Formats: sequence, C-alpha cells, structure tokens
Amino acid sequence: MNESKKGNRPHQELPLFNTEDWMYEEFEVGKKIRSMRRTLSEGESMQFNALVMDMHPYVADEIFAKEEGIFQRRLVAGAFVFSVGLGLMAHNNIHTFSYGYDKLRFIKPVFIGDTIYTVRTHMEKRPKYKELGLVKVSYEVYKNEGELALYCEHLQTVKYRNPEQWQDQIEKKG
Repeated sequence: MNESKKGNRPHQELPLFNTEDWMYEEFEVGKKIRSMRRTLSEGESMQFNALVMDMHPYVADEIFAKEEGIFQRRLVAGAFVFSVGLGLMAHNNIHTFSYGYDKLRFIKPVFIGDTIYTVRTHMEKRPKYKELGLVKVSYEVYKNEGELALYCEHLQTVKYRNPEQWQDQIEKKG
C-alpha cells in the first residue's frame, strides 16, 4: 500500500469490535458460552414478517390468535427466533465460512414479549479441505429463564493456521 493511502487510514491497526480471529487449531471441543438476553418486541416481529412476507394468522392476526389459536396469543415467527438466536452468538470470525445447518427444531413456541438467549456448544472438528477444516457447534435458544425453544447445529469451515499439519487427514474425493 502506498504512503498516501496509509495516511488516510490511521485506525487500520486497531482491533475490530465484535470480531474474532481464531483458527481451526484454536477451536476447543466442549467449550460452552452464553449470549446476553434479548426481548422480542411486536414491532420488530412484524417488520420481519413483512420483510419475508410471512403473514400467517398465528404471527400477524391478534384476533385470530386470541379467538381461534391454540395458544390464545400471537407467536413470533420461527425464522425470526432462529435469526435473532443465532445473531446473539454471531462471532464474526474472519476465518470461518458457513457450511450449513442441521437438525433445526422449533421445540417451544416463542411469543411477542418473550426474552431469549442462546447457548453455543463446540461439538466437534475434523480436517476437511486443503486449506479449511470443518467445525460443528450447537445452538440452543432458550426463552425466558431456561425453556428450550429452538435447537440447531451449525457447520462451518475454518482456515487452518498450519495447513501442512492436516494434509494427511483431509477427506479424499472419491
């Protein structure tokens, strides 16, 4: 980078907020961490519903929910609980890439005004590609104080710090 561009970016060397930079070797199987709590409001729930065009009566119609619904109140859309629950644990690691989700289950209904938090558990890791290993974590989203509402497993590829160390263990195409 030339000097004139460096001079215009005096903060480049400062650590970035809310990001991580761990690599495959630092992933600790068995580690658990809990997020802060977050109360889900009616406004944001309805914004999400409108954005994704989910106007199911259970999430969008107060009269239906009270008079005909089995819960007698409106639900928060499961996709929104999933999004916020995982967002609460987003580590924004610059070395990881989402590979997919498995075993997504909506275990208990979440209602407008419920407070959620998430527990992430590091489940396993294994070499996968020449430059990337595969890690699996579980996310358990709880509502209020300890009621499991959602479960899923997230697979991510993550860069090796020392790729040469893993080459004899990567999956062979075949």
